[in-house]
Amino acid sequence: MPGVGRNLQDHLQLRSIYQVEGIRSLNVIANSLFGRAMMGLEYAWRRGGPLSMAPSQLGVFAKSERGEQTPNLQYHVQPLSLDKFGDPLHTFPAFTASVCNLRPTSRGFVSITSREAAEAPRIAPCYLSTDEDRKVAADALRLTRHIVAMPALAPYRPQEFLPGMQYETDAQLAEAAGLVGTTIFHPVGTCKMGTADDPTAVVDTRLRVRGVSALRVVDASIMPTITSGNTNAPTIMIAEKGAAMIRADRVSAAP
Repeated sequence: MPGVGRNLQDHLQLRSIYQVEGIRSLNVIANSLFGRAMMGLEYAWRRGGPLSMAPSQLGVFAKSERGEQTPNLQYHVQPLSLDKFGDPLHTFPAFTASVCNLRPTSRGFVSITSREAAEAPRIAPCYLSTDEDRKVAADALRLTRHIVAMPALAPYRPQEFLPGMQYETDAQLAEAAGLVGTTIFHPVGTCKMGTADDPTAVVDTRLRVRGVSALRVVDASIMPTITSGNTNAPTIMIAEKGAAMIRADRVSAAP
C-alpha cells in the first residue's frame, strides 16, 4: 500500500500550569470530600456543574508572531492541573493553559511491528523535529506568559509551576516544549488522500485505497495535512462525504 503510515501529524499541546491565590480551582474542589459530594449532588439534581463539563472551559485562537496571516495557535484552558493524564489533580489551586501549533511541519509515522493483528503498531509522531516547529513552540510559551502577566489576572498572583521560569531563551523554551508537550488527540494523515502520481498517497479522491479493490478509508487519516483546529467536525464531514460516495458508487454499479 503506497505511502501508508508515513504522514502522521498531530497537534502537540504545550501545557503551562500556573498556581494561583485567592480563588478556588477544581483542584481544591476535587481534593475535598465535601467538594466531591457537592459536585455529585449538583450533577444528580440539575445535570450541571463540573461533572457535566469538558475539562477545557476556554478556547482561544492566536498568532505566534505578527507575521502570521491567520492564527496558527489554539489555546485550551482548564481550571485544574495535574502532572499527566490519569494522575490525580494537584492539591493547590491552579489553572492550565495548553497551546498547540495548528500547522506543524513535523511528520511522523505508524509502522507495523508484527504479523499478529493484536500486536500494537509503532507510533512515532516526531514532534518538534523541524526548526519551524521548535520556533513556534518557543513563541507560544512566551505568548502564554505574556497573557498571564496581564492586569486582569494580577489579583490572583499567578506563579508559573510548569514549565518554569528557568526556561528563557528560544533553545531553552524549545527544550521545555519537549518536556511539557503531550498529544491533543488529533492524529491524522497516515492514509492521506492524493493523486495517482503522489507516492505518499494511500487513497484516491474518492477515498478508495490504491491497489486494493473494494476498500475505502473514511476517517481523519485521509487528511493530506492537519486542519487548523479541532479535527472532530472535519472528520464528521469526511464521513458524510464518504457515505455519499459509497451510495453513489453502488447506484452506478447496479444493473
